[in-house]
Amino acid sequence: MASAAARGALLSPQMRWAVGGWTFFIAENLILSENRTYIIEQIGDQAYHLCYGGLSTIAMGTVAYGYVKKVRFSEPLLWGLTSPVPPLARVVSFATLSLGTFLLSQVPPKVQIPVEVTQGGGTPRVQSENEVPVATPEQKGFSLQVRCPFDFTDNKDPSGPVHGIERITRHPGLWSFGLMGMGVAMLTPSVPQRAWLAMPAFVALIGGAHTDSRFRRGLGGELPEEYDNATSNIPFRAIVNGSQGNVLDVARDMADEIKPLNAAIAIGLSGLVVLRRGRGMKLPVR
Repeated sequence: MASAAARGALLSPQMRWAVGGWTFFIAENLILSENRTYIIEQIGDQAYHLCYGGLSTIAMGTVAYGYVKKVRFSEPLLWGLTSPVPPLARVVSFATLSLGTFLLSQVPPKVQIPVEVTQGGGTPRVQSENEVPVATPEQKGFSLQVRCPFDFTDNKDPSGPVHGIERITRHPGLWSFGLMGMGVAMLTPSVPQRAWLAMPAFVALIGGAHTDSRFRRGLGGELPEEYDNATSNIPFRAIVNGSQGNVLDVARDMADEIKPLNAAIAIGLSGLVVLRRGRGMKLPVR
């Protein structure tokens, strides 16, 4: 009885809409990108990009329509829509949502406190060419410096093959999207809605692996062997298996390379989302 109900739920129209649009999106991207060279030879570069963009737009339109009209708040439900989210679901949600927002936070410029306290208020006074610089009492004190809240300098070491969040995954954009979807999914009682929110993680898993495969073969890009060996598509895999060296050393290096204030803001916002949604959903008044 229970297995029949489970099969019925998985094969319901709501689940088909939840998974179907994303599956179409993944499939058309795989097919068109894998056969990119052949299709361009047949119809030309401009027609290829028109076809690619058109099918992707249709696929994403299907994804959006399915969510708004068929999937949102649909049954079966794991708990009541207005009931608190189970503790374990909150923990998993916070972990995945924090990792996703952390990856996303490292893309913009580094956020920094716009006011800095420095010691010394100016250049020491020099009266002659041979005189040793002498700081005045005012210059020995502290002063405030106002700076831009965004640091646009790039402190990436060009001599190293891997840096910052590339140590976690070589596709941070895809995985930030997928992990944030998983984080929100854990706070959602609707099974079809959970499936819809989890599908971007499959986009990252399958799409990232296919991109790597194409680039290794020189189709549409390149993936140098040194960089390929030192990084991974699946988050943390290259760190855990030792491809980048000792795990503790890698963790220390990454801590020096990331944008800490960006990360703190991202994780803080994730916590607020979990706290707010964890109390239960407020249904719209109809």
